[in-house]
Amino acid sequence: MPKLPLAEFAPTDGPSRVLYVVSAEEVDTWLEALPDRHRTWLTASGFAAAPGDLRLLPGEDGAVEAAVLGLGNADAQARSRFTVAQAAPKLPDGAWSIEASFDAEAWDEAALAWLLSGYGYTAKSKPHAPHSATLVPPAGVDTDRITAIATGEALTRDLINTPANLMGPAELAVAAQTLADDHGASCQVTVGEALLDQNFPLIRTVGHASPRAPRLIEMNWGDNGPTLTLVGKGVCFDTGGLNLKPGGSMGLMKKDMGGSATVLGLAHMVMALKLPLRLRVLIPAVENALGGAAFRPGDILTSRTGHTVEINNTDAEGRLVLADALALGGEAEPDLMVSMATLTGAARVAVGPDLAPFFSDDDDFTHALYPAGARVRDPVWQLPFHAPYEAMIEPGTADLDNAPKGGFAGSITAALFLRRFAGGAKSYAHFDIYGWQPSAAPARPMGGVGQGARALLEALPDILGFDR
Repeated sequence: MPKLPLAEFAPTDGPSRVLYVVSAEEVDTWLEALPDRHRTWLTASGFAAAPGDLRLLPGEDGAVEAAVLGLGNADAQARSRFTVAQAAPKLPDGAWSIEASFDAEAWDEAALAWLLSGYGYTAKSKPHAPHSATLVPPAGVDTDRITAIATGEALTRDLINTPANLMGPAELAVAAQTLADDHGASCQVTVGEALLDQNFPLIRTVGHASPRAPRLIEMNWGDNGPTLTLVGKGVCFDTGGLNLKPGGSMGLMKKDMGGSATVLGLAHMVMALKLPLRLRVLIPAVENALGGAAFRPGDILTSRTGHTVEINNTDAEGRLVLADALALGGEAEPDLMVSMATLTGAARVAVGPDLAPFFSDDDDFTHALYPAGARVRDPVWQLPFHAPYEAMIEPGTADLDNAPKGGFAGSITAALFLRRFAGGAKSYAHFDIYGWQPSAAPARPMGGVGQGARALLEALPDILGFDR
């Protein structure tokens, strides 16, 4: 894998300066323990450990000797994640160690925040350079694990942020092949008309109007353990097809392959950490374009399973390409199959851009995922596979409707549609993610972002029954 823009860990045996991280509740006690010159300066300048307040502390020679970052009170801390990432780019170059009253999970969060604080994407002629403040790994932090997670997240962000003229179905396949090569995995790609020969008619139909041929990407890794299949929506650009999107809605459609980017980032984490499982990644990669070969509203298409689908909106194409991939994945009866997709605006209306909504009928999955997401600060929220809404996706002229009229429960009806094709899996979950950070936040610059992957990685041992 190419070197991705991340901050770095420093050697543990070299000199370093200290970054104190202090909450509002403990600031008075902490100030009393400081050398007089630091206490006097901070008190005179009104330091109260407000959220994100960074102060550089001079030594006797006037050079920066240490620094302190405020966390705010408990309410402020509950409203923010990865606070340490605010400090790292502002610190002078060199090695830094952190002193804070953190628990184990907060130390992991701080280490991950530091690495991700160096991420940036640019198309400028001068490449983005991460900041040069490095972190001495805190005691007890598994640096290999944190590095694998940060690198997987950076891969996801880079794939989403790359503009569609540079990240079409072929380029997405190259990214998957590169990742497979890095980890000794196999990768096969079925392209264009061969999709019909291999019985992936919906993938071929959705991508047929684009000069950039559609394809199904498949990666396999691991020989032993439970089976995990990840299915990611790879719509590299979505015009809406003949149901053309308005310009304002099309502006972010380079991110419509965010599901595939997220499963590739998660796949990197799984393989880099050598988890004891068998991993399969399936990505239907297409461009939903205009053209004489575009599928039409009113068309009735036949899927891999033989179920017919009435097209009521060509802009509801993601569930079509996922249907064929899910059907293939289910044929092997994996222990767990998870789809990730930037699928519906209804999910954004329901929970906003920061939460990753998921659907699952498996209580064991849900009970493992919620606390895992909380531990790694990757928030998730369950939405229901609400069975009474099944009738909404059953038109009179075909087995299924890809876009029920009325607009109600759009995320739920899309998830119900996908579940129809995932029946072979012993457990199935679907994530309807946004994949985009609309405004900059600590460790998350505006742009592509992974959602749900870290929570799922943390929960996998409990879901699939292997040791951490």
